[in-house]
Amino acid sequence: MLQIYENTKELSKAAAEAFVNVAREAVQQRGKFTVALTGGSSPVELYRLLAQAPYRNQVPWQQTYIFWGDERWVPLTDDKSNAKMAFETLLNLVPVPKDQVFPMWKELEPAQYATEYEQLLRQHLGQENPQFDLILLGMGDDGHTASLFPGTAVLHEKTKLVQAYYLAPQEMYRITLTAPCINAARHIFFLTFGEKKADALYEVLEGEANVEQYPSQLIKPFQGEPTWFADRAAAKRLTR
Repeated sequence: MLQIYENTKELSKAAAEAFVNVAREAVQQRGKFTVALTGGSSPVELYRLLAQAPYRNQVPWQQTYIFWGDERWVPLTDDKSNAKMAFETLLNLVPVPKDQVFPMWKELEPAQYATEYEQLLRQHLGQENPQFDLILLGMGDDGHTASLFPGTAVLHEKTKLVQAYYLAPQEMYRITLTAPCINAARHIFFLTFGEKKADALYEVLEGEANVEQYPSQLIKPFQGEPTWFADRAAAKRLTR
């Protein structure tokens, strides 16, 4: 489902309202709300809105469990850390219990921690069919999402929920939820704005299938479809 807004402010407001609705529905139906956050610039305005009234007072923070969709393999104090940004813009400002927040970082080898994080997910989301209530995603100018980058082997992962690997162009390790893990979620929100995203958004939504070049095409939920929150600049090439 594609929703187009005039600007980032309106897009983020709509995403905040949808976030609240999913959170409250999850708690009402299952007693808790599990969400995977995203990094980059896409969610910053959303996080700031969720940290303020009225949204801050509408999210059931005491029943909320916070995870991440992906992370650069850097300490939580590093400015490159997705978690650091989320703490500064949202998590330090809302009453979510600290023991219900699970950043993708530990003093371990990346591959070892990917296995540990998968066990953590199964513990909280279900051993057999682990399922997030909501996963937030952005999309890069190159069509990547989470740490599913063009031409990487992780694009073909079928069984693992979490994988860590060395991304040579960035000269660093990344850890990410895999496409099967993401596609199992009850709700998936893509936040996409700006003219630089227009070509990738067109290719992902209307172009020919080419997941090697546009990994966001991999995101096809087992239930329903993702919700794309886009501004007019990002959506300018779309015809449907």
